[in-house]
Amino acid sequence: MEKTLLLCDCLGSQTVDATALSRATGLGCSKVFHSLCTDQIDAATKAITSGNVTIACQQERRRFEDLAEELGVDAPGFVDIRDRAGWHGDAGDAAPKMAALVAEAHLPAPAPRVLDVVSEGTCLVFGPADLALEVADKLADTLAVTVLLAGAADVSIDPRFDVVRGKIRKAAGSLGNFNLTLDALEMVIPGGRGAPEFTAPRDGAASQCDIILDLSGDTSLFPAPHKRDGYLRADPGSQPAVADAVREAMQMVGTFEKPLYVRLTESLCAHSRAEQPACSNCLDLCPTGAITSMGEHVAIDPLICAGCGSCSAVCPSGAITYDAPPVDTLFRRLSTLANTFRKAGGANPRLLVHDEDHGAEMIRLFARYGAGLPVDVIPLAVDALAGFGHAEMLAALGCGFASVDVLLSPKTESDVIESQAGIARAISGCDTIRLLDLSDPDALEDALVPVALQPAHETLLPLGTRRQIARLAGKTLQPDAKVIDLPDAAPYGAVLVDTDACTLCLSCVSLCPSGALGDNPDLPQLRFQEDACLQCGLCANICPEDAITLKPQMNLGDDAFTQVVLHEEEPFACIECGNLFGVKSTVEKITEKLAGKHAMFATSEAAKMIQMCDKCRVNAQFHSQNNPFAGKERPRVRTSEDYFTKRKDH
Repeated sequence: MEKTLLLCDCLGSQTVDATALSRATGLGCSKVFHSLCTDQIDAATKAITSGNVTIACQQERRRFEDLAEELGVDAPGFVDIRDRAGWHGDAGDAAPKMAALVAEAHLPAPAPRVLDVVSEGTCLVFGPADLALEVADKLADTLAVTVLLAGAADVSIDPRFDVVRGKIRKAAGSLGNFNLTLDALEMVIPGGRGAPEFTAPRDGAASQCDIILDLSGDTSLFPAPHKRDGYLRADPGSQPAVADAVREAMQMVGTFEKPLYVRLTESLCAHSRAEQPACSNCLDLCPTGAITSMGEHVAIDPLICAGCGSCSAVCPSGAITYDAPPVDTLFRRLSTLANTFRKAGGANPRLLVHDEDHGAEMIRLFARYGAGLPVDVIPLAVDALAGFGHAEMLAALGCGFASVDVLLSPKTESDVIESQAGIARAISGCDTIRLLDLSDPDALEDALVPVALQPAHETLLPLGTRRQIARLAGKTLQPDAKVIDLPDAAPYGAVLVDTDACTLCLSCVSLCPSGALGDNPDLPQLRFQEDACLQCGLCANICPEDAITLKPQMNLGDDAFTQVVLHEEEPFACIECGNLFGVKSTVEKITEKLAGKHAMFATSEAAKMIQMCDKCRVNAQFHSQNNPFAGKERPRVRTSEDYFTKRKDH
């Protein structure tokens, strides 16, 4: 059945061109209703009953979903073309932007990967004694509560919850699986008269719980506490904050689906090799501590990961990719928005990237009470704003957007986005990528004032990995450039070798995680393929001569895909067989330093072994007077005659 788009002009507050939308999107469009959610609700009922319908309204989504539930049919789809496109102060035509938003909303989205988290409702409450006991009294009928008190406060026994005394030394985990280490733990001794007695203090006690309610007002137990599932903090001096925390804790019982935000390919990780450090970008940036070192690669705890996307944006090798949804879904959205906008008659669209909370609310308020987004500004909502890295920014420019603005949120890791924007600006060669740090919807009007922009590009098809798309965008946006200099944080670049210091030991080759550095089995050469270099720094860290430095850049030429010789020397010919081995300068240097000066090479014959290949060196050692491989003389083989002779002697 063909998809039907149900349209409404919302009491005449917006102009909707059904014919233009149908032509640009290929969808069947209804007539434009005037008040679909009230006076013309019967039309909506009929359309929802028939199924396969998308309603072009988000404000009344709850009303239409309840209607579908009453009718016993599946809920319809929804797309907002009013707040994001219909309500604007421009004299221009909003039909191209509406068509782009409708087409993007109908892209298939892969089912998210999730992990079941079970919480049985065991809750630890700690903070000021009076407040903690009051909160425990409210939670006791819903959760299995334990109150942790600091010091020797007198308490009254309430059989509905447990009371202990002590302090938390260490906490780890998340909703459904918190692990605690307690010091000076004292537990109530049941029985007796009067005030309860406690056991002797005990350090290092281990405990577990599903929920932690922190009313202490002290330093958080975890980094980025607002992103730790199951860990609730409230200011003990704010009754509304405490009430909200209590209400939220009561709802944390049952089985929950935890999204698996990122995907890790361990074999691609360039974290370290042979205990030598290399890339630690994700470790340095993870706000929740979900990423830890596991030797040659990192590990990600999916229960702690909050899905900010920073690790995906800064990973140079693609070992970590955002997966909720996958990054190729975002690239398809960008391409669909730009292509549909042009197909509907628009030109030079501008992209406004925002999150689902702060940014979406800013746009809604700006549309209802302000001028509204200009008709050439297309909003793009993303789950992980920090995950919108340089590759995504470049893909947007290459797909046909004249500019990219990122509307920051108070919770956004702005340092990550600023770094990624710097890389994107350098590769694109233009300054049309901006970060908007705004909290007032009215400030959007000044920030989005139309400016003279270069014509948008229309040639890039964003397919491949993030590295491939960034390179393709660089060639598209700067077709005449050969080599582009990049900021220090860029994951692209060259390796520079001090040929006077390099001894061609090839330690860098043996440990290079991406294979960018290679050797020649037939000649003493150090080879390099720039396209594969991650700028992880491992080669510079491992080089015993400090002969390697890194140069962030992007080589757009075809030679970036071929191996070039960074350093080579003349091989040494074995003085016995003539086979080539080693490096001539190195062999001569070793001979000069050791011959006649070291006990092992005191004689001229022993010194010659330095100038022999492996095979000839072994032969020379075996036949030398002081053969290190020689042992005692082997005994003669015994025969039958030996036994007969022995019998005759007796």
